[in-house]
Amino acid sequence: MQMKNIDRLELPPTADMHVHLRQAELMELVVPTVRKGGVDTVFVMPNLVPPLTSVEKVLEYRSQLHAITQDVHFLMSLFLHPSVTPEVIAQAAAAGITGVKMYPQGVTTNSESGVSNLEAFYTTFAAMEKHGLVLNLHGEVLESLAPADTTLEEAFLPTLKTLHERFPQLRIVLEHCTTAAAVEAVRACGPTVGATITAHHLYLTSHEACCDPFAFCKPIPKKPTDRDALVRAVVSGDTKFFFGSDSAPHPIQTKTSAAQGKAPAGVFTQPFATQLVLLALEEAIERGAIVEADVTQEKLEGFLSRSGRRFYKLPEVSEKGKIVLERKGEKIPASVLSQDGKAEVGNSRVGAEVFSLRWEGA
Repeated sequence: MQMKNIDRLELPPTADMHVHLRQAELMELVVPTVRKGGVDTVFVMPNLVPPLTSVEKVLEYRSQLHAITQDVHFLMSLFLHPSVTPEVIAQAAAAGITGVKMYPQGVTTNSESGVSNLEAFYTTFAAMEKHGLVLNLHGEVLESLAPADTTLEEAFLPTLKTLHERFPQLRIVLEHCTTAAAVEAVRACGPTVGATITAHHLYLTSHEACCDPFAFCKPIPKKPTDRDALVRAVVSGDTKFFFGSDSAPHPIQTKTSAAQGKAPAGVFTQPFATQLVLLALEEAIERGAIVEADVTQEKLEGFLSRSGRRFYKLPEVSEKGKIVLERKGEKIPASVLSQDGKAEVGNSRVGAEVFSLRWEGA
C-alpha cells in the first residue's frame, strides 16, 4: 500500500479498546468526538472520581454515556478494588460488564485507590476467569519499585507472566504498550494475552513528552527504538495487538497553566483516533522504520477493528457501515470546545494534516 499516494481509503469502523470519557461537562464534550475519529465501539476506563467499584455505579455511568449518544457501543469496566469480590464479578458478568481495570496505586490519573498487592485479588481473578471477564492491566510499577535503568513498564512485565501462568484461561490485556520488551513479553504468552497500542505512542518519544504538556502522558513514551518496535507490531499482522487510544482529555487550562512537569498526564486523540494511526504509519515509512509493503488493507483492518473485537468476543464488524477517509488538506485544530465555552480540551498533533473522515452506510 503506497500510503503517500493514497487519496481515499475505506475501512470498517474502528474499535477503540481503551478510552477515557470522564464526567460531567468534560464527558458531554468528549463523547460526541468518538464517532468523529471513526470509532463505533469503545472500552471505557473506570478511573472516575470516585472510581467505579460497584456494578450499580458502572451501569449508571453507562446510562449517562448512552444519554449522549446511541451510536457508540460502550464496553464497561470495574475498577479493581477490595470491594470487587468474586460475588461482584458474578453480578458484573450477569449485567454485561466486560472487564476489570487494574491500576497500581498512585501510578496515573485517579489511581490513588488502586492496587498495592495483586495476590490479594487472586480469588477475584479466578472468578473473572470463570465468568469470562477481561483483566485490563495498567502495566507499570511505582517509580520507587523499579530497579535503576529499568522502565516502569519493563519492571512490571514479570507480573504479567506470573498472572498468565497462574490464570491461563483469563483473558488479559496489557494496556498501552510502550516498549519493545512489552511487545516481546506479550508474544511470549499464550493466546489469552493481548495488548493495546495507542496512536500517540506510535509518534511520540520521551523527548516530546518531557517538553510539551500536550504530549505528556503515562506511561511516558520511550526511546525511538521502542516507538518503532510498536509500529512494527501494528503492521505485523499479529492479532495479539490491537488499537486502544488511551485518549485522555483534561481541561486545556490545566495543561497550559501547570508548572513545568506538573501538567496532568494524558494525550487527547479521540476526534482523530483513526487518522492519527495512519499518520504515524506514514511517518514511520518516511523514517525507514517500516516499508510501504508492510502496510496493507488487511493489516489496517486487523489492528484498528477486527483483532480487538475478536479478543473481546464481540460480533464480527457489521458490513452495513464503514468509514471513508479522503485527503482534503484537513488539519488538526488546536482544541475541541463546548458550545457554551465552558469546556475545552487541547488536541494532539495540532496543525498536522490528516485524512478527512466520514461515515457511509451506518
